[in-house]
Amino acid sequence: MRVGDEAPEFSLRDQHGVTRHLSEFLTLGPVVLFFYPAASTTGCTRESCHFRDLASDFAQYGASRVGISMDTVAKQATFATTNHLDYPLLADIGGTVARSYDVKRSLDVLRVRRTTFVIDASGIVREIIASELNMNVHADRALAALAAL
Repeated sequence: MRVGDEAPEFSLRDQHGVTRHLSEFLTLGPVVLFFYPAASTTGCTRESCHFRDLASDFAQYGASRVGISMDTVAKQATFATTNHLDYPLLADIGGTVARSYDVKRSLDVLRVRRTTFVIDASGIVREIIASELNMNVHADRALAALAAL
């Protein structure tokens, strides 16, 4: 995936078991789609909570925040409830969507590369943020990209 590419459509279940589609989110405006390796781990919790804490900033741009990991719906539900996450967490159990966004690692134990995509309302990728170590950079740079739209 590169900036300027069309974001691949997907259908995944969220933490409530409801099937969600990228096209559904795009009808509301831009989408900030972030892939994280594993729910309830230290780094993923910090990253997800930072996205939660900046909810009003994302709302300013009409942007939907959407997290994706290869965890089950049940694990996503526990993660969302425990951390009071106010946005959808999608279960990409087989890694199909991660592969389509080119973030799936070859070894399943490592799952995905922590990567965030800022997608404009027409479905075009406008920013890609990749950092395994700086958890806050994903939401912070996504907001900067939204401001530039």
